[in-house]
Amino acid sequence: MTAVKFCGMMRPEDIEACNRLRPEYAGFVFWDMSRRCISRDEAGVLITGLDKSVIPVGVFRDQPLPDITAAAETGIRMVQLHGSEDQEFIDKVKERTGLPVIKAFTVKDANGINSALGIRSDRIMFDSGAGSGVRSDWSLLRDVKEPYFLAGGLDAGNVEEAIKELHPYAVDVSSGIETGGRKDPAKMERFMEAVRRADLAYRKEEI
Repeated sequence: MTAVKFCGMMRPEDIEACNRLRPEYAGFVFWDMSRRCISRDEAGVLITGLDKSVIPVGVFRDQPLPDITAAAETGIRMVQLHGSEDQEFIDKVKERTGLPVIKAFTVKDANGINSALGIRSDRIMFDSGAGSGVRSDWSLLRDVKEPYFLAGGLDAGNVEEAIKELHPYAVDVSSGIETGGRKDPAKMERFMEAVRRADLAYRKEEI
């Protein structure tokens, strides 16, 4: 079954929707250049209300290690690094926080894909940018066999196609479940339904 990550949780209403729909992951952005950035205090409150079955992920981009270790105290259970962090930095994050790491990479060309696959992290993510809402170049990912998170321009209208074509481990969505810059519970529900339809169709194909 394809895992789902709803990213950019900012309000109690977002948490309520997560608790009802039960994605596998919920993302909390700590990068202060993002419009979805929240403080550690805000994140701590939201994470406290999140169902334990949903893994809270802290999202960072080229931030100092102390910022990440401090944010780990909010209750996040996974770290997502969305910048130019290298292997040494990834290893330090894992050592200092004791948390698994998702390393995100921008999909540009085949060489970039191969370099990403050489990084040692718990999970990798292929994206078109940092919350850009632009679709990734799926053609570059067709031959990737390692499990990965797919992000970039996904919504309820195209996620079924993405799953059927690429079979990623997980799909990550933020702007695709928003209306007017806020998470839209109806769009979150439609996205989840689309993912499950794709999973059901794929299982039928395998039988």
